[in-house]
Amino acid sequence: MLNLRLGVTAFILAALGGVALAQDPTLAATPPMGWNSWNHFAGKVDDAGVRAAADAMVATGMRDAGYIYVNIDDTWEGERDAQGFIHSNSKFPDMKALADYVHSKGLKLGIYSGPGPKTCAGYDASYGHEEQDAQTYAKWGIDYLKYDLCSYRMILRQQAGADRQKAFEMEKAAYEKMHQALLSTGRPIVFSLCQYGNFDVWKWGAEVGGNLWRTTGDINDTYERMADIGFGQLGLAKYAGPGHWNDPDMLEVGNGGMTDDEYRTHMSLWAILAAPLLAGNDLSTMTDETKAILLNKEVIAVDQDRLGKQGDRAYADGMTEVWTRPLSNGAMAAGFFNRDTEPHSVTLKLQEIGFGRNAKLRDLWKHEDVTATHGNYTVMVPPHGVVMLKVSR
Repeated sequence: MLNLRLGVTAFILAALGGVALAQDPTLAATPPMGWNSWNHFAGKVDDAGVRAAADAMVATGMRDAGYIYVNIDDTWEGERDAQGFIHSNSKFPDMKALADYVHSKGLKLGIYSGPGPKTCAGYDASYGHEEQDAQTYAKWGIDYLKYDLCSYRMILRQQAGADRQKAFEMEKAAYEKMHQALLSTGRPIVFSLCQYGNFDVWKWGAEVGGNLWRTTGDINDTYERMADIGFGQLGLAKYAGPGHWNDPDMLEVGNGGMTDDEYRTHMSLWAILAAPLLAGNDLSTMTDETKAILLNKEVIAVDQDRLGKQGDRAYADGMTEVWTRPLSNGAMAAGFFNRDTEPHSVTLKLQEIGFGRNAKLRDLWKHEDVTATHGNYTVMVPPHGVVMLKVSR
């Protein structure tokens, strides 16, 4: 019935001249969770690796914790046939069979392309073949598309030059074109805009069907880059909500470039930001500590809270910051972040975030209730670390 409704809606839109459709409210009602191949495997991703990731997501409990999407990033693409339809390369001999396997595990499969002639890695992208590619993805059973700007920048330079307004209109139209192509398939496919925050995409991403949109350049596995991106989301909360999310890029948890405290900061900040949680590590070699971070159900519950309100910074004091996020049933998440290389004491004043002195406090990393004193809660936060609370009335 859902496919029929979407197909009818797409037909009506075509008759109306392609007016943008508001997203299916059941698609990405909470920030998407899953795994993406790029951060760890990059161009080495293949069919066997994706199947192994799906297996690991089940075996480790990630699927049951909410990690649903298994996303193939760049380098899967092969040649186009004489009719212009894309085929996967030798690393992925049968994409439909791979999708069937992933689906059999209770998971969903994602794929990657872009509006330009080539992907970032130089493989065929979707320029001039949007409808064909969307139909191919639907035929294979794809559930998620990451659509990366990359070589479309060349088209913008060639056709818009220094005219920023024209470039903006062209870029927006390119994403809308794929949105309409996806709609025409009748298959619900999450649409992830990867264009690095150009032209304040958070202001218009939902108009072109985006369920999520990158707000920044690429993350890497360092505290400095992760912190620049995460804390740089200040002021974007009003643009996120059910079905459309700000995306500060994928998780680096478990890739080895940060300490466990820094990875807990990463996970906590992304949860408060209502960010997509797309693990980017080798799931077959996770340490117990990495599992504990990625599988912390109390932190995940903050990210997936049905109220759908992104958090923001409440206040800062030197190298420490307190970020809060409204939650369902009048609760609130609060993260105490220490951006310094030395430990710091941080105090949460309950009255300043709208709570009385008898509020209930839960430490989400220690998994224990804690108590405020005279309406204040003071705690020592480790270097580059976090203390994360749920505050309830």
